[in-house]
Amino acid sequence: MTAILGKKLGMSQVFTEEGDRVPVTVIEAGPCTVTQVKTVETDGYKAIQIGFGEIDEKKLTRAEAGHLKKAGAGGKRHLAEVRGESEPQVGEQITVEAFEPGQKVKVSGVSKGKGFAGVIKRHGFAGGPGSHGAHFHRAPGSVGASATPSRVFKGLRLPGQMGNRKATQLGSSVFAVDPERNLLLLRGSIPGSSNSIVYIQTT
Repeated sequence: MTAILGKKLGMSQVFTEEGDRVPVTVIEAGPCTVTQVKTVETDGYKAIQIGFGEIDEKKLTRAEAGHLKKAGAGGKRHLAEVRGESEPQVGEQITVEAFEPGQKVKVSGVSKGKGFAGVIKRHGFAGGPGSHGAHFHRAPGSVGASATPSRVFKGLRLPGQMGNRKATQLGSSVFAVDPERNLLLLRGSIPGSSNSIVYIQTT
């Protein structure tokens, strides 16, 4: 299993040799440094920790700086954990060369925040009649009984913050790899806004 951290640069399009237009998301992925290797004996499970993005060590806490110094990784802005069996050892680099065109991947990121939204936009409710005389247009409708239980149950689909939460997309695939510029081109769109950090893992 291979995983890497990257920065979503935005979307573009690529034309195949047959003349088909393919929408792609361009990601500046890696190089990521392995900062820790976890084992069953020491941590109870197998995993590796990878670091991405340079940052001045003065901006890190003593604990963070000491942890990264053991791996000789320098200051890293983002850390992520890759569970399961992994070959890389502490200090090794993971680059886009670990991925191949056509490979299936899952991508995790923080979705675009859309602010406070009503139930029609947020949950796809149908709403009421839009004509004159109707007193019910875009409201959520009934949300519970009156006397019993005299409260609104948790978990109902109500208005509130839309987006800006972790989202994982399955079924994406690698369209092309550019090792010279550390670029990974994924077919289609992925969660997150431009310049946001994404986590890519083979499935």
